[in-house]
Amino acid sequence: QVQLVESGGGSAQSGGSLRLSCAASGSPERRSCMAWFRQTPGKEREEVATRRYDGPTSYADSVRGRFTISLDNAKNTLFLQMNALNPEDTGMYYCAATSTYFWTSSCSFNNWGHGTQVTVTT
Repeated sequence: QVQLVESGGGSAQSGGSLRLSCAASGSPERRSCMAWFRQTPGKEREEVATRRYDGPTSYADSVRGRFTISLDNAKNTLFLQMNALNPEDTGMYYCAATSTYFWTSSCSFNNWGHGTQVTVTT
């Protein structure tokens, strides 16, 4: 059973930074793809940033150039460095993973964390 545990959320002022972490554990152990999503009341869930196991990353237009997704393979931990935050970044941030027994290029997420709240104030 796979567990994804997010941390690092909190409050920040506009222009500030936060770093989110997602610790992954359990079987299947291969994380073929990992991503950060965010959810704001009244809006659809948005895929913020994605990283495939072999390196390629992608970002939502709204965060490109400000957010950076990275992976520490040794610690099985996914990060999201968020800079130049603005109030539109407020939301619940979720970590997601495609956990598989064999490496795949698929980003069909089958595991989700419980989320960490990010609040950005002016």
